[in-house]
Amino acid sequence: MKVVLLAGGFGTRISEESQFKPKPMVEIGGMPILWHIMKGYAAHGFHEFVICAGYKQEVIKEWFADYYLHNTDVTFDLKNNCMEVHNNHSEPWKVTVVDTGLNTMTGGRVKRVVPYIGNESFLLTYGDGVANVDINDLVNYHKGHGKMVTMTSFNAGQRFGVLDIDEAGHINQFREKTMGDGNMINIGFMVCDPKFLDYIDGDNTVLEKKPMETMAKMGELMAYKHEGFWQCMDTVREKETLDNLWASGNAPWKVWKD
Repeated sequence: MKVVLLAGGFGTRISEESQFKPKPMVEIGGMPILWHIMKGYAAHGFHEFVICAGYKQEVIKEWFADYYLHNTDVTFDLKNNCMEVHNNHSEPWKVTVVDTGLNTMTGGRVKRVVPYIGNESFLLTYGDGVANVDINDLVNYHKGHGKMVTMTSFNAGQRFGVLDIDEAGHINQFREKTMGDGNMINIGFMVCDPKFLDYIDGDNTVLEKKPMETMAKMGELMAYKHEGFWQCMDTVREKETLDNLWASGNAPWKVWKD
């Protein structure tokens, strides 16, 4: 089963970093967040990736083309015009990077990589969020219910205290936030059957609108509830949070062994 990664957006909310590279290539602990996501899938046995690139897609292609240069020691013999790679730590991955267009919407990007997916179910997620989702359990859940799409849901919690205010403006109750106050949100980590692709029209289709709304109306969209860790990287502050977790040596999304 292939893993499709959405990595083509502009990343405007983290423009301090994304003006130089696509957001999925912004580094956490010295490695792109895209790498962290892929390592998570690979830890569950999924090693074939299709990356839906767009904005600054050449950065992604060049990084994978020179993967060993980023992750090993190298000796350059300039006199003899040769190079020796030491302790090659290459991954057992097959990575296809597809230029899905600069302004293509999320659904359109998925539609453009159909030739690389084939007529089989596939995994799909965003290139800017990490989690410790049990991918194998997610896939088994999807196979068990038989619907077209499974989307991982997560309780995002509530940032502030909760107030019970009456019509006159009196605060009748104040309490601190609890996880029960939050809303369940889509965090990606989806499983899709190939027939779902028929519901994506083209470049202007937003995945999360008509296609998913149609799936919901048809009763073909199921939620896999994730109660572990998840964090997106939309802002510099969130990047710093992830950097600090990684530096601590206890990053919750690190489910692989070194």
